[in-house]
Amino acid sequence: MWVITVYSEKSIQMYEFENQEEARATFQSIKGCKFLSEVIYYNDFDIVK
Repeated sequence: MWVITVYSEKSIQMYEFENQEEARATFQSIKGCKFLSEVIYYNDFDIVK
């Protein structure tokens, strides 16, 4: 899962995405202070090697 966190003066917004391509496309269109993070759960055996 990919998460975009957007900080503004009055609020914090978070957007979740299933794939990296969609998250990166949205990330570039958002203005302001933003972070793109990948979330990996310990029980997600498809990602953890």
